[in-house]
Amino acid sequence: MGKAHVSAHRSVAGRYRLLEAVHHESNRICWYGEDVQAGRPCLVTQVGLPGEPGEESARRAVGRVMRTAETMGQLCPGRVAPVVDVVEEAGSLWTVTEWVGGTPLGELLGQQGPFHYVRAARIGLELLHVLDAAHDQGITHGELSPGQVLVREEGPVVVTGFGLAGATLAPRLTAPSYASPEQARDERIGPAADLWALGAILYTMVEGRPPFRDRDRPETTLKGVDRLPLRTPQRAGPLAQVVQGLLRKNSRERLTRTVAREALTRVLKEDAEAALPAAPTPRLRRAYAFACHASAPGWSRRAMIVGTTLAVVTVGVAILAATVGLSDDEHSATGTQPGPSTTATPPANGSAPSAPAPAPTAPPTASSPSASASATGLPPGFRGYSSPEGFSVALPDGWRPLSTDRVSDLAYRVVLGAEDDPRTLAVTYSERVGTDPVAVWRDDVEPDLKQQADDYRRVGGIQATMYRGREAADMQWLADVDGTRVRTFGRGFLIGDGRGYSLRWTTPADEWEAAENRQALDTFLRTFRPPSD
Repeated sequence: MGKAHVSAHRSVAGRYRLLEAVHHESNRICWYGEDVQAGRPCLVTQVGLPGEPGEESARRAVGRVMRTAETMGQLCPGRVAPVVDVVEEAGSLWTVTEWVGGTPLGELLGQQGPFHYVRAARIGLELLHVLDAAHDQGITHGELSPGQVLVREEGPVVVTGFGLAGATLAPRLTAPSYASPEQARDERIGPAADLWALGAILYTMVEGRPPFRDRDRPETTLKGVDRLPLRTPQRAGPLAQVVQGLLRKNSRERLTRTVAREALTRVLKEDAEAALPAAPTPRLRRAYAFACHASAPGWSRRAMIVGTTLAVVTVGVAILAATVGLSDDEHSATGTQPGPSTTATPPANGSAPSAPAPAPTAPPTASSPSASASATGLPPGFRGYSSPEGFSVALPDGWRPLSTDRVSDLAYRVVLGAEDDPRTLAVTYSERVGTDPVAVWRDDVEPDLKQQADDYRRVGGIQATMYRGREAADMQWLADVDGTRVRTFGRGFLIGDGRGYSLRWTTPADEWEAAENRQALDTFLRTFRPPSD
């Protein structure tokens, strides 16, 4: 199977300029692009074709996608992305659709984490509406996955990808972890394959991962889909039965569309008051505006990655990237709901942090001169600081905000320090964060650090801990910044309702174990309070 890859800013068919890759699957990349002839944004989907397709097979693939997309557009106006062009070029099939202003469901899950089962049921019903129309006309999607579902600010979800199934001899062109067992066995498929995919998408929305994970090769993934047992969903609530019913290996035993619709509708009716998260931020729409019209200065990518980087907040960094010219520094900090105050201080040698201990220190008040430890509970040389953003923390005398970057009320970063002090504390806030703090450091942050930071090296393991009654995770690392070896300690945690903070403390590496630095980090962790505390 061909490798779907291309450099950004290349043009396809001499007309469609690729601006940003917005979603990746095994053999599929979704690009945000611009139709340079029409002067308007578009969505360009790249699918790698197996081998070297001949002219005749490429022509058939293009024709199949165009015909099926046109039919579905007539059946479900406003629910299927209108296809404006299909091109075979450089061993890939490129499908160009009108820009509908949505965010791929897979990317949205990466930003926000698992959905409440009511929200998942609502999206499932919207998908089922499109499948009803398709199946009634004898059309099987065959490639349905989170990457083919666009979630908009208003209106129902929009489905893309009709016509890809059968466009080549490959048993599953894209997202093999969402293939049905009959597809995995390269058997003839029908509507039951789409119902399996619907079940897999519902599973992913509530669990935060697909029922069968992607492995090193598509063939290995497909073998797992066919042979491995289904992992029982843990977060599905009343959706569990419909999910398991749709994910039956035998296609004849799967739930019908009618039964699935009744079950999803019942979930909505029985829990109608459940809070549903707000619609996704129109990230790509702003990215398009910036790319075409704005001229705001950007940040250094290395400065973003190392030291006082915008730390560990997925959506915050993504939003800032769209407005100040960054590309793909998207990290997240995670945890759970508020609880009793606790803290865990990392030892200087990089081993695992000690067990959480009580943090009796009262929240700092507004900025004031240094006071004795007996009067304020702070070490000598520290004072309480209350930020305009609402958080508070005790800082060394002379420290102040060195820089503040903000995106409306959705995200901000404040770097605290002093002009003549090489040490910094970066505080970052975001409205939407992930759900597994250890995985965020390991899977999202560290790969970028390895690629971008000079002479990066992690110190010790990634440590799950508790911080003020919330799940958190700590990571430490070394890197070179402008000729200086620095060491950074990072902690990410959630404060509830999808809101999260991260703290990064950076010092010269050869001064890490100095008593004053150990005291500073301990004081920061003991005294930091988000606005909700």
